[in-house]
Amino acid sequence: MRLLLFGPPGVGKGTQATLIKNKYNIPHISTGDILRQAISEGTELGVRARQFMDKGELVPDDVMIGLVRNVLSSCNCENGFILDGFPRTVAQAEALDAVFEELNFQLDAVIYFQVDENEIISRLSQRWTCRVCKRIFNEAVDSIDRNAACPECGGDLYQRDDDKPEIVKQRLDVYNQSTMPVRNHYEKTGELIEINGVGDIREVYDRILVTIEK
Repeated sequence: MRLLLFGPPGVGKGTQATLIKNKYNIPHISTGDILRQAISEGTELGVRARQFMDKGELVPDDVMIGLVRNVLSSCNCENGFILDGFPRTVAQAEALDAVFEELNFQLDAVIYFQVDENEIISRLSQRWTCRVCKRIFNEAVDSIDRNAACPECGGDLYQRDDDKPEIVKQRLDVYNQSTMPVRNHYEKTGELIEINGVGDIREVYDRILVTIEK
């Protein structure tokens, strides 16, 4: 099974990807993770990516596509994958289409999480990150005290700047301008499936299963 999870920040893509991964035993590919791994390993693409990141610039599409292609063509993805966090622009979506064609892959579905913006702002503003183990917690879901220590390792909890309400609103504005058109791209290809992303984790997961099992 080859799936692409798509939607605004804070809709639960990563959480649902983990559940799907465990059920179907297929890898969850987060572009953030493969970017960090390439940089850590000092690969050619990783070195190129770091040159841009060190200057505070976006990693060019050709580098990101190269990283994604390398992972998708590896033996780990022979039986399928869940791609999360990519593509972010129509140009990237078109380049990814070309990679799929080159690798003779058929994308089974693009799962789009439909969540109201006010709900997203509320969710992200309740996220707290541990400075030590980097675990992310949600006040409502995980029933944590933001002023207490990390329940996993005892480290300090803090709120990332990009999880603060005013920054979340800016992130959503950027998403609507540059990434939302990707939804239209996959709607035209007939691969887009909309999922109601509001509700507890199990409810949303069950909706996804009903859809992809068809």
